[in-house]
Amino acid sequence: MPETILGDKEFENIPSIKSKALRINLNENIYGTFAEIGAGQETVRNFFRAGGASGTIAKTMSAYDKDFSDAIYGIEEDGRYVTEARLIKMLSHEINLIEERIIRQKHPNKLFFAYANTVATIDFAKQYKGHGWLGIRYQVDPKEAYNEITLHVRFHENDAQLQQITLGILGVNLIYGAYYKYDQPKKLLRYLYDHIDKDKIEIDTINFSGPRFQDVDNRLMSLQLIKNGMTDAVMFGPDGHNILPARILYKKNILALRGSFRPVTKVNIDMFERSYEMFLEENRVEKERTEVIFEITLSNLRAEGEIDEEDFMDRAKLLCSLGHTVMISNFQEYYKLVEYFSRYTKMRMGLAMGVNNLVDIFDEKYYRHLSGGILEAFGKLFFKDLKVYLYPMKDPETGEYTNSENLKVHPRMKELYKFFKYNGKVVDITNYNPDILDIFSREVLSKIESGEEGWEEMLPAGVSEIIKKKHLFNYKGTTEKVDN
Repeated sequence: MPETILGDKEFENIPSIKSKALRINLNENIYGTFAEIGAGQETVRNFFRAGGASGTIAKTMSAYDKDFSDAIYGIEEDGRYVTEARLIKMLSHEINLIEERIIRQKHPNKLFFAYANTVATIDFAKQYKGHGWLGIRYQVDPKEAYNEITLHVRFHENDAQLQQITLGILGVNLIYGAYYKYDQPKKLLRYLYDHIDKDKIEIDTINFSGPRFQDVDNRLMSLQLIKNGMTDAVMFGPDGHNILPARILYKKNILALRGSFRPVTKVNIDMFERSYEMFLEENRVEKERTEVIFEITLSNLRAEGEIDEEDFMDRAKLLCSLGHTVMISNFQEYYKLVEYFSRYTKMRMGLAMGVNNLVDIFDEKYYRHLSGGILEAFGKLFFKDLKVYLYPMKDPETGEYTNSENLKVHPRMKELYKFFKYNGKVVDITNYNPDILDIFSREVLSKIESGEEGWEEMLPAGVSEIIKKKHLFNYKGTTEKVDN
């Protein structure tokens, strides 16, 4: 019987969930515990059903009662249980127990692991879909330190039992990938969705750490989440670490700036600073409850149809070095961005943008897929307390300034634009620096790549030094000037 015949196409043979669990079970060295809270014990159930689990599973537990859970893992300062901090405590506690109770001299080749999840499934009223944290801390060499993979998920199914089943499959995929795909983290990420439809569950945060992942940049892994359609937006903080969007956006006032930031220029920072000043003057906007987000869309990252990861990292490093929170999103239209923010907050929102971006917002071609067209989109965009802060544009030939007063939109959109303008939804940024309006990122980038002089003064303080020191954006000059 031939294995292939004429006309066959190559495809990847994905092991079944039972096969994955069985392979783990039959490995004589892999040994650990399962701690699952909030969605049954669906992950470990797959290992029991696969057979041969007695040599793999040291213990399985589910501390559902909050008092019991607190007695085992400690009390959280914020009183919440479905958090990353809780997951890390669970992993640490379970690994420590294994090391205390299993004599290493007696089992020199054992590869210890702890798998844990803490989850809230859909509520009884089916209004809140639920979310959860899951992760694994494990060894691939008994003499090495532990590796760790943690991720946050958002459920999209409307039934708690279905959510439990999906979580169980995801857990098996995570454990299997951790052991057999750790050397290919991008593939490991894709394999998390083996036997799972992407519309069932969303992974919006993932972090890798440990000796086997020392060369993995978690910002790049965040980018993979969007590229693979696993989520629509990811965020990372000034320290470069991935952060859960809900944690930073929940019940906050949000000011967002969209751009290519290739590289970030004085214009970008002037737009940010002036709009931020105006935003803080709005009613009910306190500084301590306000987040500023620098957003880059996936379309802004594409070069000739492909995403240049090195270029992405250059932009990310610059923005992080300036102390900003960065969001990468798949939202080409602004109304989708506002809808996303509305998941987490009912506070005030602001969008800082240039003239060209505002003109694009009033272009009907972006809304033809909506049954309500541009009116439906604007109903979502100018939701409640949203305001657009418009940065002016200078005509390089005539020297004239374009702002909200003399902005030209399509004749069919004139009255609609007037409505939002006169209702205070579009306001001009004041106190801007008129001396920098002729700075454009694309021209700065061209000068950097070609080795021309004069680009340094177009950038905020310290940015040119970072570009030179780290040779970002294909900078080919020397770093002597910087070092001196």
